Amino acid sequence: MEKQYCKVGTVTPMTTGRQAIALLEYQYQSFVEKASNIKYSDTKLGEFFEQKAKKIKKTLEELV
Repeated sequence: MEKQYCKVGTVTPMTTGRQAIALLEYQYQSFVEKASNIKYSDTKLGEFFEQKAKKIKKTLEELV
């Protein structure tokens, strides 16, 4: 039997430069939108999305 390698949990490196910033901006907007859409129906999930957006915003500020 041959060894098989699983890709679960692997991390794909982020692109560099302007592409990374564009990707992070897209993710930030996506999380902000999700947080605002679900804010009143599921507060825990809304808080989770807000926290993710804050982390991405912090990373963006460090890059720019």
